[in-house]
Parts: sequence; C-alpha cells; structure tokens
Amino acid sequence: MAYSLTWLSQVLLDAGLKVAEQPGWVDRGIAEMGTVKGVICHHTAGPKNGNMPSLAVITNGRPDLRGPLAQLGLGRDGTFYVVAAGRANHAGAGSWKNITTGNSSFIGIEAENSGTPDDPWPPVQMEAYHRGVAAILKKIGADEGMCCGHKEYALPTGRKTDPSFEMVPFRGAVADILAGRTPALQLIAANALHRRMTPDELKAIVGERVFRSFWPENLVNFDAEDRANLSHLGMTDANDAASAPVAHVASTRPPAAPARASNSPSVSS
Repeated sequence: MAYSLTWLSQVLLDAGLKVAEQPGWVDRGIAEMGTVKGVICHHTAGPKNGNMPSLAVITNGRPDLRGPLAQLGLGRDGTFYVVAAGRANHAGAGSWKNITTGNSSFIGIEAENSGTPDDPWPPVQMEAYHRGVAAILKKIGADEGMCCGHKEYALPTGRKTDPSFEMVPFRGAVADILAGRTPALQLIAANALHRRMTPDELKAIVGERVFRSFWPENLVNFDAEDRANLSHLGMTDANDAASAPVAHVASTRPPAAPARASNSPSVSS
C-alpha cells in the first residue's frame, strides 16, 4: 500500500535539492504516519568514507530494530535519499514541544556522518540539511521550532548524542530560509549553445520534474557568444575556459567531490 508521505520527493525537488528515490519507497513503512508535526535530525554514526554507506541499514533496519530507520537519508554530497513514505523507527522514547509520539509525528532524516570530531560536515551537506528541513516545515505549516535533534528529543536526557552539530544555529539557518532571507538555489544548465536554449530544449536536458521545480526564475542558460554577460571563472584541468552568467556568479559553488556508496552495519537510531 502507498503511505501518506508521497509528497516528500517533490517538496525536496521544489527546494532545488538533489533527490534519489529508492525502489519501493512509496510503499515502505512500519505503519501509517499520524499528523506530521516536525522533523528530527540524526546522524548515522556510520563509516567516515563514502557518500551514503548507511543507506541499506536505514532502509532495511538492524537485527535489533526493524526498518525503515528514517524516511530520508542525506548523503555527504547533499543528495536526499527518499527511503519511506510511511512511519519509520527513528525516534524512540522522548519528547519535543510536549509531543511524545516521535515516530508517528516526526519525519526522520539520517545524515551520513560518523559523529566523531575527525569527520567534519561538508558545507554542501549542511546546506542541503538546512534547505531540506525548511522545505518540509513549510509544507506542513510549521516554523523552525518544530525541528529538533535526536539528542534534544530523546529521554532520558543524554540517551542520544546525534546529531553532532549544534541545533540552535541550525534552527537559525532554517528560520532564515523560511523567512526568505537566504537566496533560493539556482541551477545553471551548462549545455551552452551559440544562443540561449528554448524552454523545450532545457526541459529535454534536465527532465520534466527538475524543469518544473526550477523554471523560470531559478533555471539559467546562457549564450556562449554573449561575452559581455559572462564572467570568467578560471580554467579547467583540460585548459578550457570556465564561464558563467555575470548575474549568477555569486551563487555558483564548486561541485562536491564524488563519493562511492557501500553498505554498513550501523545506524544510530
């Protein structure tokens, strides 16, 4: 049966985020959700290497805990892996804002990180975390106060330590996104011609769902011959010039290094 959180994938795409839907996610869950009140943030306590090595455990569970262990996984490269549209075993005993029904009231996000000081959070992953949580809270009509860390929810106090980052500044970043103080993500289609591509051409390149999420305000293409409106960013390893539209240079970020995923026997839930 299809569970109720089938909107998760599109909400994240509409926020400009990378999304990878896992096979069978629409029908995956331990039960149906109740009314969604907020989001609980976790880290996986998995390996230090790889983009989302804990994905199999999040999806299938552990010998001592039935999966799924979260609705969403978040890779080190900022990709959201959509695991389940139903309830997940991620919260355990606890309370946040007097809500004690964690699994049925909160969406769980397991972000890949070992939780140790020598495993820093990549900026691209943290930005995706902020934006993903903000997108979900906007969808359910909640403010940043309905986002908490597992360590804040879990009882008795001290039972959990994830996520390893501080939640007060995290909620501050989420609040800025919800209030429109943080610019929206913009996608630059790099398949430049000697003219601007038509909307239909752009749609054929990026796909219907991405096009619908970004066009027209946040999907950019440029004319390779329009030098007056291009900014030189530097040279590639192949000694080719890298350029971008002048108006969008400030929002251009270097891509994250690719990482290989593997399976892992541990997830903190």
